[in-house]
Amino acid sequence: MNIAIFGGTFDPIHSGHLQAAEVAARKFHLDRVLFVATGRPPHKMAEQLTAFEHRYAMVALACAGHRGFIPSLLEAPSQDGRPSYSIETVRRVARSLGPGDRLYFILGADAFLDLPHWKDYRSLLDSADFIVIPRPGFDAQSIRKAASQDLARARGRQQPGRISLGRSVVYILDGLRLPWASREIREAIREDHWPAGCVTPLVKQYIQKEGLYPSPGSSDGRS
Repeated sequence: MNIAIFGGTFDPIHSGHLQAAEVAARKFHLDRVLFVATGRPPHKMAEQLTAFEHRYAMVALACAGHRGFIPSLLEAPSQDGRPSYSIETVRRVARSLGPGDRLYFILGADAFLDLPHWKDYRSLLDSADFIVIPRPGFDAQSIRKAASQDLARARGRQQPGRISLGRSVVYILDGLRLPWASREIREAIREDHWPAGCVTPLVKQYIQKEGLYPSPGSSDGRS
């Protein structure tokens, strides 16, 4: 089987996330995409995230109707408040795979360029192949430059959209541009403006029902 881990805060999960997963699933023949909502991401410990149960619920609703898209509790918050680390998640998934299975890790270009600051990032690079989603301001050239300089693991002749590392390959989904970021969607919702198609209808209903992302001064938010 070909399995991908797609991690993120998903605050909220939006249509761009789903579009990226659909493109990756077709291109790499993915049998499953595990959408892993992070419980306590170490790089966002100081940020006020929406409660995990809300973010996971939105992931589950967004995955509904998409064959092979699986909402995952792999990084649900622990009772001791310990942060979630991607290397531990990847290792847990890898232990469940068979010898013929292949594991991918989907992430945005900004996150990929920040990999040197992640826990055991070199081990993480050796544990899966990476599918990188371009972001505004992060083109394929900047990703290749980071891979060859900061990561210092590139080898051999590089192919368009593909960077070979020591034990893994980084694939760039060239031509895919996500129209929104979760932060921008939160800000728009707080201003009572919903960008057309930014989230699925079920996710929009959930946000409205639970009063997530209230406008400043509002007292009806429950996040």
